[in-house]
Amino acid sequence: MSTLYDKLRSYSNSDYYGFHMPGHKRRGIPAYDFGDGALPYEIDITEIEGFDDLHHPRGILKSAQERAAEVYHADETHFLVNGSTVGILSAVCGVTEKGDTILVARNCHKSVYHAIYLNELNPVYLYPDFDGKVNLNMQIRPQDVRDALERYPDIRAVVIVSPTYDGVVSDVTAIAEAVHEKGLPLIVDEAHGAHFGFHSVFPENSNVRGADIVIHSVHKTLPSLTQTALLHMNGSRIDRDRVKGYLDMLQTSSPSYVLMAAIDLCMEELSNHAEEMFGDYVKELCEVRKKLSGLKCLELIRTECYDISKLIIFTGNREFTGQELYRRLLSEYHLQMEMAAGSYVLAMTSVSDTKEGLERLTNALFRIDNKTSFQKTEECPGVRTIPRAEVVCNIADVQRKVRMGAAEPMLVPWEAAAGYVSAEYAYLYPPGSPLIVPGERITEEAVRMLCWYRDKGFSVEGLKRERYVEVLKIKREIQHGKL
Repeated sequence: MSTLYDKLRSYSNSDYYGFHMPGHKRRGIPAYDFGDGALPYEIDITEIEGFDDLHHPRGILKSAQERAAEVYHADETHFLVNGSTVGILSAVCGVTEKGDTILVARNCHKSVYHAIYLNELNPVYLYPDFDGKVNLNMQIRPQDVRDALERYPDIRAVVIVSPTYDGVVSDVTAIAEAVHEKGLPLIVDEAHGAHFGFHSVFPENSNVRGADIVIHSVHKTLPSLTQTALLHMNGSRIDRDRVKGYLDMLQTSSPSYVLMAAIDLCMEELSNHAEEMFGDYVKELCEVRKKLSGLKCLELIRTECYDISKLIIFTGNREFTGQELYRRLLSEYHLQMEMAAGSYVLAMTSVSDTKEGLERLTNALFRIDNKTSFQKTEECPGVRTIPRAEVVCNIADVQRKVRMGAAEPMLVPWEAAAGYVSAEYAYLYPPGSPLIVPGERITEEAVRMLCWYRDKGFSVEGLKRERYVEVLKIKREIQHGKL
C-alpha cells in the first residue's frame, strides 16, 4: 500500500495546477527550498540552545515576531502554527468573560462559534447584505453595527470577517469607529487578507484600519506552509497578556520550527521584495481579469469592495451549476479550484501563480464558455445566503441541558426539521460558515438549502448522521433563552 507521502509526490509530479490554498502554489520561495522535495527532516528541531521558545520568546523568535509586526504595521505580533483557528479562539476568549454578550458577523468561520461555546457567550448576530444577482453574501454594514450596539448595551466585543472566503471586504475603518465609540474592542478575522496592504489594488490591512486584534492566515494567500498564521494586537482596549495566556494554553507546546521558519522567510520576502513580488503578480492578474470579462455565458463577478485576487466565475443561475463547472475544470483541464458553490466556482490566486497557470485557466474557461449549451433556469435556492433564524439559547446552554437531561436530543430528517431547535451545526466546508447553529430554530429556508445542496452533490458537514439533524425534543414550547 502506498503512503500518503507517495501519493503527494505523485500529485506533485503531475500536471494538475492548483487555484487553491496554500498560497505558495507548491513552488514556495525560490531562494529557499528543500532540495529534492524530500521532507525537511534536517531542519526539524525542538527548543534547543540558541533557537528560542515560541511560548517565551527572548531571542531569534522574538526578533522574528517584531519584524512581522513591522511588516503589518501592528503594535505586537505572534506566530501561529495551529492556523488562524488558534488565533481566533485566543482572541475571542481573551477579550470576554464567561457569559458575556458578543456581537458576531453570522458569516464568521466555525472557529468563532467554537470560541463562543468555550466561553459560554451569548451571541448577537450581524447578517451581511446579500446580492441576489450574483448569489453572494456581501459586506457587514457599519450602520448595522451601530444599531446593534445601541440595542444591546451589554455587548463586550465585536467580531467580523473581512475579507470573506469569497473576497468581499467590509468597511473596517467605519466599523472600528462605531465599536470604539462604545469603548469596545474589534476583532477582525482577516485570514484571507494576509496580502492586503502590499499593492494599491488591495485594501490596507485591518491593523492600519483600526482593528484591535487581526488574524492573518499567511498560508492562504502568501508563500508559506499550511497552518502558518499571525495574530496582531493593537492599542490599549484589550488585555494583551490575557490573549497571550490563551495562546499559551491553546497552541501546541511543541511548535514546528519548519512552520515558524516558513513564516519568517515569508516576512523577510515581504519586508525586502514586496514591490517586486506584487508588481509582476498584479500585472498578470489584471490582464487575466480583463480577458475573462469577455466571457459570454459564464461571468467573472465584479463587485465593489472586493479582493481582486479571488476569481469568482458565475454560471448565471443556469442548469450548469458551479459544481459541474468545478468538475469539468478538474477532469478535462486538470485545474483544481478552491471551491464550488451552487452557482459559481472560486479560484484563488497569489504571488506564486505562474503566467502559464493563469493562461491555462483563462483558456479553459473560454473553451467551456464556447462549447457548453446553457439553459437559463429559475434562481436556485442553494445560494450561500445565511438564513435568519431565531436564537433560542446559546450554544453552550444547548449542550449543557442535554448533558443534564433537561432536554432530550433526537434525530429528524432534514425535510422535517423546520421549527425545531438545532442541537448541532450544519455547514458547507469550505468555507466553514455554519448554515445552522446549535440553539437556533431551524427555518424552512435552511431546510430547503440543505436539501438543494445534498441533491446537487455537495458535502454538508458537521452532522452526526447523513441527511438527519440532531434537534431538541421540545419543539415550539421553548422560550427565548430558556429550555
